[in-house]
Amino acid sequence: MNKQQFWELIEAARHQASDPNDGEDVARRATSQLATHPPEEIVAAEQVLWGLMAESYTNPLWAAAYMINGGCSDDGFDYFRGWLIAQGREAFERTVADPDALAELPIVRASAVDGLDLACEETLSIVWNAHLAATGEQLPHDAFTIRYPELDPAWNVAFDDHSEMTRRLPRLAALYPE
Repeated sequence: MNKQQFWELIEAARHQASDPNDGEDVARRATSQLATHPPEEIVAAEQVLWGLMAESYTNPLWAAAYMINGGCSDDGFDYFRGWLIAQGREAFERTVADPDALAELPIVRASAVDGLDLACEETLSIVWNAHLAATGEQLPHDAFTIRYPELDPAWNVAFDDHSEMTRRLPRLAALYPE
């Protein structure tokens, strides 16, 4: 499975979900679909998933997640990126390129009003669960490697410094005032 096929899997799951913004439902449906693929494709999907996690490992996105969720630990950032993957390729790519573009997503605007956290740990288990369902076995230990990029030192600032975040992420800051 390659990146394009993985995104097609996510899009198909989003179309089947009663609410495509519900990351948990999208993850469950993607897991079910992926479980119908040959085991070697399922294993290959794990590398694609963690490649997307590495691609989205940036300080600006972490700052955006911190603002949206009112704080963001290491695990919280993983779950936020899982949620972002469940939002589909277009939202993911646009957001990785410009995290402030999150302010344009209706679900982010709604979460600003309702105070809901945007996170989906289940996305990180799509491949694991699909492989288990398809084969009855855990994924091989060498199913993927991940190398996170170095974080941008220009973003080595306190994410709870609202004036700094307003300067760097103005559209999100307007949704999430102090």
